[in-house]
Amino acid sequence: MSKVTDTFGSKVFNDAVMRERLPKDTYKSIQRTIKEGKRLDSETATVVASVMKDWAVENGATHYTHWFQPMTGVTAEKHDSFVSPASDGRAIMEFSGKELMKGEPDASSFPSGGLRATFEARGYTAWDATSYAFIKENALCIPTVFISYGGEALDQKTALLRSMEAINKQALRVLKLFGNDNVTSVKTNVGPEQEYFLVTKEMYDQRKDLIYTGRTLFGARAPKGQELDDHYFGSIKTRVLEFMKDVDEELWKMGVFAKTEHNEVAPAQHELACLYNTSNISCDSNQITMEILQKTAKKHGLVCLLHEKPFAGVNGSGKHNNWSMSTDTGINLLEPGDTPYENAQFLLFLSAVIKAVDEYQDLLRISVSSAANDNRLGGNEAPPAIMSMFIGSDLSEVLDAIENDTAYDSKEKDLLKIGVHTIPKLAKDATDRNRTSPFAFTGNKFEFRMPGSASSLSCANTVINTAVAEELKEFADELESAEDFETALHEIIKKTIKEHKRIIFNGDGYDESWVKEAESRGLLNLKTTPDALAHFLDPKNVKLYATHNVYSEVELKARYEILMENYTKVLNIEALTMLDMTNKDILPAMSRYTTALAQACTEKTIVSANIDRVYEKDMLRRITAMMTAMYKQAKKLEADLFEAKSITDITDLGNFYKDTILQDMKELRIPADEMEMIADAKYWPYPSYGQMLFSVR
Repeated sequence: MSKVTDTFGSKVFNDAVMRERLPKDTYKSIQRTIKEGKRLDSETATVVASVMKDWAVENGATHYTHWFQPMTGVTAEKHDSFVSPASDGRAIMEFSGKELMKGEPDASSFPSGGLRATFEARGYTAWDATSYAFIKENALCIPTVFISYGGEALDQKTALLRSMEAINKQALRVLKLFGNDNVTSVKTNVGPEQEYFLVTKEMYDQRKDLIYTGRTLFGARAPKGQELDDHYFGSIKTRVLEFMKDVDEELWKMGVFAKTEHNEVAPAQHELACLYNTSNISCDSNQITMEILQKTAKKHGLVCLLHEKPFAGVNGSGKHNNWSMSTDTGINLLEPGDTPYENAQFLLFLSAVIKAVDEYQDLLRISVSSAANDNRLGGNEAPPAIMSMFIGSDLSEVLDAIENDTAYDSKEKDLLKIGVHTIPKLAKDATDRNRTSPFAFTGNKFEFRMPGSASSLSCANTVINTAVAEELKEFADELESAEDFETALHEIIKKTIKEHKRIIFNGDGYDESWVKEAESRGLLNLKTTPDALAHFLDPKNVKLYATHNVYSEVELKARYEILMENYTKVLNIEALTMLDMTNKDILPAMSRYTTALAQACTEKTIVSANIDRVYEKDMLRRITAMMTAMYKQAKKLEADLFEAKSITDITDLGNFYKDTILQDMKELRIPADEMEMIADAKYWPYPSYGQMLFSVR
């Protein structure tokens, strides 16, 4: 491999390529679109398309595709070749501005929440010029949004871009009040951390549950798990290191800033972290990352598991969303700064985030909701389902001083009043990290730790951006009409702290006492997806999205339908898979085992009536009892699944799966896992946890 600096971004139609290849006027025009959000005209698109096609063909591309993110949780693409017929019978390579800017996939074949029926198939993809096109295998991939014939969002990205515009608009209003007239745009930035498991393909292929659902539905814990903490940051095994090396190379070619990789806490679990970029580019890059992790694993005889909880009893996998705001002049708005002026501005933006997380804690929980993530939240290094914020002791003391108009414990002992008395320098990283906090301040950014490993980050960032935009709007409305800016500023921060400090919790989120304390504070504890989705269409949430043109009420209702339908479908697939494994594999295997035990008893009796048969008899009794319990529970699950077919209301159906089907599945697993722990290994039909978690060398 050549130097990383030579190959980095070699498959990306990035700024360097555009600057080199595009005419100056075209380059300036596309930059205005990317940096200032100016509408792209068709003439510019035509020139860009021609140059982009030539570059792609030179780099081996034969096709192009509008690469988009429907509500399926994965990306989608439809490939068209550049080849067109010439008048003399030859083929030429063509790509027009119209083809670059707009495509037309079948909108009825993707989740739409009722926005599109089968006979209403028209939908559109539209080029997102702010995210660079790239070459994947032999196709030029053009990042796009996906909308219906009526203009409603059918994807993850459209709302994210809308939310970025919303927070840009409101943040600029606030910054102007502080005299930042040179700032022309504010971007939200994201640095994602991706966790995943690796298992051998040989063992994966023997597990129906992994194949159909991505997680193990049965499985007894191995004698050793993660209790010794010896895997975390441990020496990376050769096979895994070779896999990581190939992943890095592919990501770097696509311009993804893969930076840090290491063993995670659970055996066979690993993590990949990328550097910051604007929210939409980072979300795109994370989708690319997940795809490359899975494709590269296959080349190494491995399978990359992105499910949030593939194995019971060890860590689940999350996706940490490090979020911040910055200006086009290079200022991080969540950096405390060195001066009172900077501190005041920082504290106002910090207050906006605190207020946003408190008022829209339900939406943040909804943004990470899925049947898979419900298995993870609340245990083994995952944050609890209760939303709270960690800001550390130093910032907490500063906010307490502001709320109470008391002296902050610093050398100068000044009364802390924004812009009037000196605010001491707020030290960066002056406090410990809190891994149990769902939303933690880590020096100059917030780490949202609740998203699941397989989820798109677009939804979570859409919520954060929109909620913070709303609070900044309220602040700007008040400050713009204030007679005394400094006094009004101080009162806003003081009032915000007083009214929303309940969301700040610096303690142990795993402690059982926190559940009771959170309840006394009035915080929501939305343990499951249906519990969270019950708040999706609350009037305040509908109003929030409508105010900032992120979602219409019609789009929100459609998303509610999609999310609840996905929840029920996932659990239905898992339940059917459990029945398949129970009826076709586990019970027949244990029947053969009990037959062998009975035969052993008979053979020993023939040899001598005095031979001890306690083991065989006891095992026969225990296994038979567990088989009976499992068979009866399987019949109950079958009956309840049949009952579910008669429930037509999606909300009622979701609650039925949550309250009844999930419980059936848990009960069905208990005797199976108990049998696996005591049965002869040669009869058990699947690779064990120990084999899967410790087999990669």
